[in-house]
Amino acid sequence: MKLNCVVVDDSTLQRMVITKLVNNHPNLHLVGDFSNAIEAKNCMTVHTVDLIFLDVEMPIISGFDFIDGLQVKPQIIFITSKADYALKAFDYDATDYLQKPIVLERFNASVKRALDLHMLRQDNHDMEGDHIFIKSNLKKLKVYTNKIKWIEAYGDYVKVVTEEDTNLVLSTMKSFEKDLSKDKFIRVHKSYIINIDKVERFNSKFAEIGVTKIPLSRNKKEDLVKALAIA
Repeated sequence: MKLNCVVVDDSTLQRMVITKLVNNHPNLHLVGDFSNAIEAKNCMTVHTVDLIFLDVEMPIISGFDFIDGLQVKPQIIFITSKADYALKAFDYDATDYLQKPIVLERFNASVKRALDLHMLRQDNHDMEGDHIFIKSNLKKLKVYTNKIKWIEAYGDYVKVVTEEDTNLVLSTMKSFEKDLSKDKFIRVHKSYIINIDKVERFNSKFAEIGVTKIPLSRNKKEDLVKALAIA
């Protein structure tokens, strides 16, 4: 098993050190190394990344700001010369925190932690099904997609309605839709995304999920019919 990695550090020397360690590790595959967060984010739109080795102090966009801007967050190993950032790093659910200069044994220990966590998540995925993580009320919540009934636009937020509860997430509908399987979820209205498996009946105007009627845009009925036929 190999984890796809990117290295983000504005120091050329430090970036070379980290990329060499990554390339020499049998369980890591280097997707790219970047001097700034913008280039790294562009790479992550076209490549699957499992792990980021991330410097904290960078010009324009810091490591923490970079993580805040990601919709889908890989594992993070923060790298910095200042121990003061360690506590904040773990507030960001970092897998680990490496202090410069990096020692090989400590690097390998961090990678092992990332590998173990990746395998644990894969095992959980196999047993429990697809899931996403959402941030609501300053908490990160694990939500199984098969329990989501619908997603609704709610001002600057989206409302995620599941079988158990409802949570507000600071996001756009377009951004949230990217995290959902196109085989199971369909945008039926500018303000609604529905779980196809939860639809009990529908007509030309509404799709019904339980007692709730979800409005259908005029041109979405045919899309829903096709989606339900495939499902």
